[in-house]
Amino acid sequence: MKHMEVVGVRVEMPSNQPIVLLKESDGERYLPIWIGAVEATAIALAQQGVMPARPLTHDLFRDVLDALDATLTTVNITALRDGIFYAELVFSNGVEVSARPSDSIALALRTGAPIYARDDVIDEAGVPIPDEQEDEVEKFREFLDNITPEDFGRTT
Repeated sequence: MKHMEVVGVRVEMPSNQPIVLLKESDGERYLPIWIGAVEATAIALAQQGVMPARPLTHDLFRDVLDALDATLTTVNITALRDGIFYAELVFSNGVEVSARPSDSIALALRTGAPIYARDDVIDEAGVPIPDEQEDEVEKFREFLDNITPEDFGRTT
C-alpha cells in the first residue's frame, strides 16, 4: 500500500465529469478517479475548510463516528475492476466497510484519516508525472485554489 495525498478535484472536459486526483506521497504517480458532482463538492468543501450551514452526509457520518467514540483509522483504495474503483473504510474497532472511493476520500478529509492505495491499483491506473511537468501540476493546484462548490452544480 502507498500513502496518497489528495491533490484536489476538477472537471474533466469535454465530458464535464468531475475527478479527484490523488498523488503518491513518496512518488511521482497520480491516481485520477472519476466521481460524482455531489462527492466532488463534498471534497472541495473539505479542502477549502468550508463548513456548510447544515451538515452534509459526510459531515453527519463524521459526527456519528464521534458520538459513537469511534474513529476512521484509514481509507484504502483496494481494487480497480471493469473501470470501477473500490475502497474500504477501516475503523478503530477493526471493522472494515466497503465504500466508494469518493465517499471515503470526503470522509477522510473530514476526519484526518490517511488514504492508501494498493500497489496494483496504482500500477494499473496511476499516471506518472515527472518533475519537469510539475508546472502543469502547479497550474492544476492554482485552478483548485480558485474553484468553488458552485462549479459542480447544486451544493445542497
